[in-house]
Amino acid sequence: MFMYDSGYLLIVVASLVLGGITQAYIKSTYRKWSQVPSGLGTDGASVARKMLVEGGAGGVGITRVAGQLTDHYDPRDNCLHLSDENYQGGSVASVAVACHEAGHAVQTAKGYMPGMIRTALVPVVNISQQGWMLVFILGMWMGLVGLMQFAVLLFAFTVIFQLVTLPVEIDASRRAVKYLSGSLGPNELAGARKVLIAAALTYVASALVSILNLVYLMARTNNRR
Repeated sequence: MFMYDSGYLLIVVASLVLGGITQAYIKSTYRKWSQVPSGLGTDGASVARKMLVEGGAGGVGITRVAGQLTDHYDPRDNCLHLSDENYQGGSVASVAVACHEAGHAVQTAKGYMPGMIRTALVPVVNISQQGWMLVFILGMWMGLVGLMQFAVLLFAFTVIFQLVTLPVEIDASRRAVKYLSGSLGPNELAGARKVLIAAALTYVASALVSILNLVYLMARTNNRR
């Protein structure tokens, strides 16, 4: 089915290339600025804590999480989960990533609308991601265009989720840069921006690949009519 379709194979190749390029770029950018001290004389967790307090999200917790670049904010437990390097590190990269995650917590505290929409979509997307391909293949096998259309609709929720994620991530980085602009020197602030831009590119690449997949699925469904 999919594996013998040249259009689908092209999307797979594009996904691998985009994913590889963006991951290589963010790792190289992060590695460069993780070796440059921020000059703040403290670690990422402490800087994030100050940003949370000043942003009206002082009740948010901060814990460590294993791995590299595994940092995230989880609204379910209202906690920042920072990787060891960014939790205890004081580099430009560490404080940039920590403040980015703090930016997400501040979004929640202030009722940032795109963030609220993204959170509301999570349960739907969790279901659609797990089942859309099975439904689509079943529809192709049984020759049921309606079932294929339903699968496309399920996948469309994933695309919408990723598109909504883009402004949420960009805004969190904007908040981080704004907060750090009063503390970092010009060179360090420029480095923080580069780290956060590199991280944002992964979301852009993921959204582009999902859009390509959606177009492909719609074309396959229309050809079955």
